[in-house]
Amino acid sequence: MFIITRRIENLRSTAEAAKRAEAGLVPLLQSAAGFKGYHIVAAGDGVGLSVTMFETREDAERVKDRAISWVKENLSDLYTGEPQVTAGEVIFSARPGAVTGKAASAQPEARPH
Repeated sequence: MFIITRRIENLRSTAEAAKRAEAGLVPLLQSAAGFKGYHIVAAGDGVGLSVTMFETREDAERVKDRAISWVKENLSDLYTGEPQVTAGEVIFSARPGAVTGKAASAQPEARPH
């Protein structure tokens, strides 16, 4: 799995950003191959975080430009500055009910599409 996080500071309204994203960005992401999830976090003090999950880096790359354009066109009036972006392959994951998590190998796992 591939995850992208974005941290936006000086965000006037996380609730408004989430409302707009639900109406416009989420349908765009849901139509993308390999999309696994999208979350918005109200971190307080004018900070908003988003977490976007895809099956592979390639899946994320295919929709990246459209998603960035959508954010700039529809959310830029809510914040100043540029989002801080962090992205990478998930190398460890734990889920409820699992006794232990399983570390991933250094090489990405081959997955059928």
